[in-house]
Amino acid sequence: MVKNFMAKKLSQIQNMIYEIRGQKVMLNRELAALYQVETKYLKRTVKRNMRRFPEDFMFQLTQSEFSNL
Repeated sequence: MVKNFMAKKLSQIQNMIYEIRGQKVMLNRELAALYQVETKYLKRTVKRNMRRFPEDFMFQLTQSEFSNL
C-alpha cells in the first residue's frame, strides 16, 4: 500500500518536469504546490537566498515558451 502511494507520488512529480532550453525544469507554480506554499512566497524565499543556489537555478520563460507548454 505504501509502495503504491510512493509510486503514484513519484509519477505525479515526474509529470511536473518539462524540458525547456535543453534543461529539465519544474515550473514555479508546480514546485510551490509541491511544497504547499504560494508561488510568491517561494519566489521571495529564493530571491532572498540567491547565494545558496547555482547561477542557472532559475530562469524566466518567454511568452512563446510558456504558450508551448
